[in-house]
Amino acid sequence: MGEVAVTTSSIMHNYPLVSAIVAFVIAQAIKFFTTWYKEKRWDPKQLVGSGGMPSSHSATVAALAAAIGFHEGFGGPLFATALVLACIVMYDATGVRLQAGRQAEILNQIVFELPAEHPLAESRPLREPLGHTPPQVHHFLFVRLS
Repeated sequence: MGEVAVTTSSIMHNYPLVSAIVAFVIAQAIKFFTTWYKEKRWDPKQLVGSGGMPSSHSATVAALAAAIGFHEGFGGPLFATALVLACIVMYDATGVRLQAGRQAEILNQIVFELPAEHPLAESRPLREPLGHTPPQVHHFLFVRLS
């Protein structure tokens, strides 16, 4: 087999990949500046963290599906694959991950209320903002595909 040369130039010309990365970066930046605007503090965790508005996961997969559709055509199997992937990611964000975040919030409250001598009283809190509400997820889908 011949070697496949992967260069920065060839990656930068991959329109679907670049679209997905740009969507992710923009969504994370919006979270970062929104946190500053609302709470008057810089939170670098917002640049890489999950959860909250807007959903960077949804933005990424919606941008990927849209870019594949525009680049390869909306009638092909590649777009179908990207669209199904996007739907699964967004369903997971509003279902499993949202519920896991709510459970983490309740568990953290239970642990907080434990007496100091309890073995779990000093446990590290669970991450709460894991998922998204449906409006947080669907916002980017409709913005990207409209």
